[in-house]
Amino acid sequence: MPNFNTTQKMMHFKRWQNRITYGVVASLPESESLKVRTTRFGTMVSTLNHVYVVDNIFKAHLTGVAHNYAARNTETHPPLTELWQHQQAMDDWYVVYAESLSDERLPEIVNFTFVGGGEGAMSRADILMHIVNHGNYHRGFVGDMFYQAGVTPPATDYPVFLRDVAGG
Repeated sequence: MPNFNTTQKMMHFKRWQNRITYGVVASLPESESLKVRTTRFGTMVSTLNHVYVVDNIFKAHLTGVAHNYAARNTETHPPLTELWQHQQAMDDWYVVYAESLSDERLPEIVNFTFVGGGEGAMSRADILMHIVNHGNYHRGFVGDMFYQAGVTPPATDYPVFLRDVAGG
């Protein structure tokens, strides 16, 4: 992996984690990936949809365009294969975006309105770190649902990424 700064490397890490997680979800019977469980977003696919929605909301903040979300998830979600296509495009966008930012632009403050109301302000770097951490948090819920489905979650930890992908 080229000599990326930490923010850029984290976008590659996010994309790698999603590839692994979606791969395992896709290998399950649909009855497991769509099984309603006692968790915040109900199913594996709905949880992954929430991650995609939040990624999209913060992409809009970073680019200064409006988004059409009234909540941090949608009432329905696309089928897993379609959601995965959307997430791959989103992950690729974040990788390219992070690689395009100069070190001088990372601390720039982005003002926005939270979906739930109220004003927010974060640096571009902090927004990018937020979407990585947010995805990690919710992939943890999916990992718990893997156990409930009798599947051991894949290793998607940062040291594994460094060893297997980033050459660290």
